[in-house]
Amino acid sequence: MGLNSPPLPVPVSTNKQSKPANSTIRSEEWALPVAFYFKVIIQGEINIGEIAFKEVSGLSYELETETIGEGGVNGFEYKLPKGIKHGNLIMKRAVKPMNKLNETVLNRWLRSVFNGEYASPIQTETILIQLLNENGVALHQWMCKNAYPVKYEMENFDAEKNGIAIESMEFAYTSINRDK
Repeated sequence: MGLNSPPLPVPVSTNKQSKPANSTIRSEEWALPVAFYFKVIIQGEINIGEIAFKEVSGLSYELETETIGEGGVNGFEYKLPKGIKHGNLIMKRAVKPMNKLNETVLNRWLRSVFNGEYASPIQTETILIQLLNENGVALHQWMCKNAYPVKYEMENFDAEKNGIAIESMEFAYTSINRDK
């Protein structure tokens, strides 16, 4: 800002109730959610249930547009909506055993897709991701419908790294809805 610039307007609170500067947020007001307290539920015909993951990403969607230039006018173009595009859901967790004795329903689903050689149709499921409050109640929920695994990946093994072996699973889905 220059020396002759007008002063910026001071934001005014629309809250009619005055509060002391050191007050805490009341329970009926909006509380900021934390990103580390969440749960994943995979439900549908297979009904895998609640699964623990250390990380979930890919909860995104955007409106695709098509650019069309107006004939004869070089400085103007239209952006027309085409459809909704979303990324794949990526979930990471510690490696679990995949032997017959303690194989999980999730592992069986992964194996049926990746080792099934498409002998039967791929079974789709609904994946719910819930962001929880301090009491374990869902504050926000994303529902990814008709999800199925498209990629399985192991994190790199590194002799200089002192950590847990992590597996990553990537799921495609047809639609995403935010319910809360």
